Amino acid sequence: MTTEEKLQHFYKVSIESAKEEAAKAISQYRDSLEEELEKHKKAKKAASESQFKIESENAAREVNKALSSEHLHIKRRLSKKHQELEEKLFAEVEEMLRAFLSSPQYADWLEDKVKRALDAAKEDPLEIYLSPGDKDLAEEIERRTGIRPQISQNSFLGGIRAVIPEKNILIDYTFNTLLEAEKENFNFDGGLKHE
Repeated sequence: MTTEEKLQHFYKVSIESAKEEAAKAISQYRDSLEEELEKHKKAKKAASESQFKIESENAAREVNKALSSEHLHIKRRLSKKHQELEEKLFAEVEEMLRAFLSSPQYADWLEDKVKRALDAAKEDPLEIYLSPGDKDLAEEIERRTGIRPQISQNSFLGGIRAVIPEKNILIDYTFNTLLEAEKENFNFDGGLKHE
């Protein structure tokens, strides 16, 4: 083999070796880049998922906050409406009580309450008080029950107050007291569940 052939052969082997090394280096570099790309994708995906989770939680918090605020607003409106209806109802009841005061049954009702008070007092002295608006019924109540009612200085809408002084007992059958007791014990069960 001549020198030139040897050089040619050396050149050929060197080029092939360089090509192989270059191909190997390129392959390793490509693998390295692909690995870096995968790591980058995973990191970006994890960051994206984390950001999505944070944003979702923030959105859920905002929705819950808005729902809570609206729920409170609805409760306030419902409570206000409840109060309005309750006031309207008791205004109507009071009107009915005032109408009852001018009915013939009112004297019968007063008589019944005086008799109950007399039964409670038994032999003890008893003082009966009528509201100032009922002073015209005093004689009739005395005729029916045998006890002369006194007229109270304070108006209590209607009904009677009876006092047993010896036992320091007050028997209260006044419309004001009965109405206030009903207001305290009133439970509004109306609404969607009870329709």
